[in-house]
Amino acid sequence: MMMQGIRKASQGLLGKLVISVLFGILILAFAIWGVGDIFRGYGRNEVAKIGKAEIGVEQMRTAYQNEIQNLIRQQRRQISPEMARALGLDRQVLSRLLTESTLDQTAQSMRLAVSDETIRNLIFDDQVFRDAAGQFSPARFNELLRSNGYTEQSYVALQRSTILRQQLSEMLTGGLIAPVALQEVGNRLRNEKRSITFARMPASAAGEIAAPSEDQLKTFFNDRKIAFRAPEFRSAAILSITAETLADPAKITDADAKARYEATKAQRFTAVETRTVQQIQFPNEEEAKAAKAKIDGGETFDEIATERNVAFNDLTLGTFTREQMIDPVVRDAAFALEEGAVSAPVKGSFGTVLLRVTKIDAAHVRPFEEVEAEVKKELATSRAAAQVTELHDKIEDQRASARPLAEIAKELNLKLRNAGPMSASLTRPDGAKEEALPGGDATLQAIFRSDIGVDNEAIRLGRDTGYVWFDVTKIDPARERSFDEVKAEVEKRWRADETASRLSTKARELSERLDKGESFDVVAASAGLTIETAADIGRQDQRPELPGTVVAQVFGTAAGKSGSAAGADGSRILFKVDSATVAPYVRTTQEAGNFERLLSQSVGEDIMLQYVAKRQAELGVSINEAAFRNATGGAQN
Repeated sequence: MMMQGIRKASQGLLGKLVISVLFGILILAFAIWGVGDIFRGYGRNEVAKIGKAEIGVEQMRTAYQNEIQNLIRQQRRQISPEMARALGLDRQVLSRLLTESTLDQTAQSMRLAVSDETIRNLIFDDQVFRDAAGQFSPARFNELLRSNGYTEQSYVALQRSTILRQQLSEMLTGGLIAPVALQEVGNRLRNEKRSITFARMPASAAGEIAAPSEDQLKTFFNDRKIAFRAPEFRSAAILSITAETLADPAKITDADAKARYEATKAQRFTAVETRTVQQIQFPNEEEAKAAKAKIDGGETFDEIATERNVAFNDLTLGTFTREQMIDPVVRDAAFALEEGAVSAPVKGSFGTVLLRVTKIDAAHVRPFEEVEAEVKKELATSRAAAQVTELHDKIEDQRASARPLAEIAKELNLKLRNAGPMSASLTRPDGAKEEALPGGDATLQAIFRSDIGVDNEAIRLGRDTGYVWFDVTKIDPARERSFDEVKAEVEKRWRADETASRLSTKARELSERLDKGESFDVVAASAGLTIETAADIGRQDQRPELPGTVVAQVFGTAAGKSGSAAGADGSRILFKVDSATVAPYVRTTQEAGNFERLLSQSVGEDIMLQYVAKRQAELGVSINEAAFRNATGGAQN
């Protein structure tokens, strides 16, 4: 009705004048209050601005989704947007886009360019775009571009930008070699070895600890209340379907199982013949014949080997199937022998030999009766895989009707699991561990991100293997626990703390004696400790007797000095560094060459990061957090 009124009013001269004034005021108002951003192309559609360039919402969204898909392919598991943000993937993508824009603008300001001929040669030389005859195929080129979301123009622009960025990088870091002094420091960090004398101080070495008073425990508790805080516990109803859980081997008939068995028997249930073969090699056929004559005359194969100084371990070639033996002459001779028999001289590709077969494992087919259960389970799982998608759709239809999982599971005759109460680390209130959830960490994290009454999306288990649904049924918030609730735990931790403190004090006293010149034998004997030694300890070593914390402390102590570090089970380890050695850094070895390249690359990357940071400071960077969250699906404030 309003639009009809406007049309009628605008038919007369006076009406046209009024309408023109009215719309002029509206346009001016929009321009003043922000709609001008739409016309300027700057505002809510811009995630970031650097210099004169903008990174739009769609550009950010596309780059972010592509990165998530790459991560899914690498990890071979589903990665939710929430998990990707928790990994910082969204900020990494934004940082990459800003870096690329920085380098593009820098190349432009330096008037760098790439000729069309260079781009054309790059494309024509790319093996990906060639046909079966090895020639560049325009049809394949266009097909691959379309399938990856590129036009010819956008792909050429991408290649041009990439080459210019590489040129900038080469200008800054090309030919850079890490200084020799830095290489030597890196070599020491990687290859230094230490030897120590040490003694383990068990918790009992702290002596008898008197029972604490109530006031001592309360003071200990009040100083560490956060350590005794009860975490948030959650309970959830979980419904999962996989081909394995849906499979019912009892429904597979004997006829179907036998048919599958016959179809796969040769590949899966047939063990081919294998032979363990020994050989003695001879420089010529005459000596081999003479040795064979001795064996025929009563000497043994082993005695001939001893005469020719062939060690027993060098006699055996190995255990082979017929196809695994490379030399056809040796293969035919070995597989023609009886077990324990010695061949006539065999002139193979690698010389003349006498062969002996010490063991023959004949070809064997496992009978159907032996593998019946395995075949039926496999066949049932294979058939159930086709039901997963169908059942998924049925469950989703029910979920769309806001039905709880318990009802859906009952109607579809599926097993529902009631998990929890459990913490984010799968610990129950009594300290026991909750059984692992279907879907693992992805399911656990999703439960703790959700809420009661929320309709949660299904979690996909790998590729076409199944799905998990869950409803959060109860949330027990994290809370402060009273002293009386945790008194026993407080006393346990107080004793552990008191024991560690006493051991540390005692170890410090013993260490001071060692550093003043007393021998380790005397100091250890005075404390009733047993001396041990460890040699060739690397900086990254993890040994059962020397935890990583001890090794780190050893490498933080000067050679000839002593120290101590916490060990396992409340013990403490007293040690003295006997020696710290590192092999001379020889730059001509292959290992040193590889290390030099890696270190130089790392230094180059650091220089490039510093350069990009400086250029961004010069160009100016601003980020629109609201648009960034919109592009990456983050929560709105």
